[in-house]
Amino acid sequence: MAAGSVVAGTALAQVNVGEASMFRGFASAEQMDSDAKQAYAQELAKAQSQNALARNDNPQLLRLHGIARRLIPFTSQWNPRASNWRWEVNLIGNKQINAWCMPGGKIAFYTGILDRLQLTDDEIAMVMGHEMAHALREHARERMGKTKVTGIGLSVASALLGLGQLGDVAANFGTQFLSLKFSRDDETEADLVGLEIAARAGYRPEASVQLWKKMVANNSNGGLSWLSTHPSGGNRIQELEANLPKVQHLYLEAKRG
Repeated sequence: MAAGSVVAGTALAQVNVGEASMFRGFASAEQMDSDAKQAYAQELAKAQSQNALARNDNPQLLRLHGIARRLIPFTSQWNPRASNWRWEVNLIGNKQINAWCMPGGKIAFYTGILDRLQLTDDEIAMVMGHEMAHALREHARERMGKTKVTGIGLSVASALLGLGQLGDVAANFGTQFLSLKFSRDDETEADLVGLEIAARAGYRPEASVQLWKKMVANNSNGGLSWLSTHPSGGNRIQELEANLPKVQHLYLEAKRG
């Protein structure tokens, strides 16, 4: 799936995540998006070579496309640049419980997260909204900028995010991005922004709590890659529960509309 421009949202945010980090300004958004686009294409080509990339008529992929179409119109209020992103959603055959969204709106779900957790559409929307939020809040770009400003140096920053110099643009971006661990603050932002986006799109806010209970319950079985890069702080479910009342009216309005 690819989507062009979307209409920017006008309603005020209901969840409070503060201003986006100033460190984003020390790294090029255009370069990050360009590198991510190339890395995403490489990941899809790799999956294709392994016969693991879902066909366009795959029922699970069509389900993901339908959910994405409902979420995308509510992304621009969190990042005006998102109105020009070419959003993509693909499904990769992999038993790992994982999903991700690269800068610029390049999304992938693994079949494992759908099959092993038996996710409802509402729960898928929470996962997708969370991953979209990481891209919208530009957490990878923030980390790049922070690394440069704190004096570690461009070469080390490039190594951390796979942003090679002198033409080595996207060679390692995919591998590095997929193992990138965001801070607890980043995770809270993604949880809450994703929650609001999904609620505005008409998905049940309570599904965010149900999702994390499933995640935690299945973590003991191993292979839950999504938790390895999305740490499950002790108060994560409580944080979501505390914010449910803030977005409940958005969900109800969406259902009435």
